[in-house]
Amino acid sequence: MLKFDQYINGQWVAPSNGLYTEVYNPSDDSVVALVADGDENDANAALECAERAQKTWRNFTAGKRAEYVYAFVDEIKKKRLELAEILTKEQGKLYKVALFEVDACCSFLKYACEWARRIEGDILPSDHPNEQIHIQKIPRGVVVAITAWNFPLALAGRKIGPALIAGNSIVVKPTTETPVSTLMLGELAKQAGIPDGVINIVTGPGRVMGTALVENPITKMITMTGSTPVGQQIFRSAAKNMAHVQLELGGKAPFIVFEDADIDSAVDAALSSRFDNCGQVCTCNERMYVQESIYDRFMEKFMTKVRALKVGDPFDPTSDMGPKINKNELKHMIQLVEVSVKEGATLAYGGKVKEGKGFEKGNWFEPTILTNVTQEMTIVHEESFGPILPVLKFKSYDEVIGYANDCEYGLAAMVFTNDMNRIMKLNTDLDFGEIYINREHGELHQGFHNGYKLSGSGGEDGKYGFEQYLEKKTYYLRYNPK
Repeated sequence: MLKFDQYINGQWVAPSNGLYTEVYNPSDDSVVALVADGDENDANAALECAERAQKTWRNFTAGKRAEYVYAFVDEIKKKRLELAEILTKEQGKLYKVALFEVDACCSFLKYACEWARRIEGDILPSDHPNEQIHIQKIPRGVVVAITAWNFPLALAGRKIGPALIAGNSIVVKPTTETPVSTLMLGELAKQAGIPDGVINIVTGPGRVMGTALVENPITKMITMTGSTPVGQQIFRSAAKNMAHVQLELGGKAPFIVFEDADIDSAVDAALSSRFDNCGQVCTCNERMYVQESIYDRFMEKFMTKVRALKVGDPFDPTSDMGPKINKNELKHMIQLVEVSVKEGATLAYGGKVKEGKGFEKGNWFEPTILTNVTQEMTIVHEESFGPILPVLKFKSYDEVIGYANDCEYGLAAMVFTNDMNRIMKLNTDLDFGEIYINREHGELHQGFHNGYKLSGSGGEDGKYGFEQYLEKKTYYLRYNPK
């Protein structure tokens, strides 16, 4: 069995409390690995090492830092198959999706390297003679990265890359559900020659380890992907030392299909955007609105494809969907269906724990479609983060925009229409940070992944995401022209 200590200052260090915890395979409940169940002592040790290392790392040229990160990518690629296998075992995602995630981790890191020659400041004219105003971009210091269990490796790459290229050091805390693939990055960073202490990876419960990382005055920035309640707690805790906070939190993305849409394209996008990764994606199709004039045609095609989905072994290339991450999430699925039916929704398909040969253990749930749903129902407002989709009819543009915006989240929305006037109008009217027109969900590195309302703050990716990892310093430079 695999066993991992804390990766601190380039070394594997046993947890100070001597405790370890088991990581379970959501497909069959088997134990994947033992990982350190650390506490505030481990958190503080990692931060102190990161602080020392950052004082040297920040003095490297950005190009030199990029050379180390490119070498890191090369080491990850060598372990691509092994990392994908572990990802599948600890998270339950399809093996083919795990391979994609390893590649995404690498591409996030490589994209960050491209910014090594693009860290720009400003020189501004002064109101005073013989004076210039210089605004310089400098690293923040020590970054704490807290990642989510749905895409642990990709999220690690998304945060490590810009943090290091900007000249920061980093302490990564993966979730207790899926820490193994992230911990494996420690040895790969060592092999890539990244100086000790620049990357540290620690594991432990959020209420102990996470709190210690966030509240320590060494921490100058927290970048976190996860649930809204946890993000709100981090925001409050970070206020103690006024650390910069970047949060990507919950979502309840509307998927809107207007009567002029390409129905076949919309059906395919609706399917993948709901059931990818067992619906465990923050930008997933969480509630679908179909204009009533095409509702029957759309649903006939859509339901045919839903019924054809194969739930099964993530290592089976014919499987379309794997298990939920844990028992609590499985229980949440059951409760959401029960509440929806009680409130008047019709269970059109699925709705229960998957049974039969091969499903005796694990956290299996059927793809589930709810119809006759109304806007006030719980399922329309509570994030499911699983393979449950409520479907609603709408009559007009104004009606569906009102429905879509009637939500405490504001991360992503998907819209299918060929009316350019409508597209330009909804750009203003939809209160979401990321809008996909005539395609499925899935952001790109050069974009900006930014949530409104309770979906977060700060944003990630692209120019604006990279700048989160930099602080500004202003110089008023007066000179003598003689």
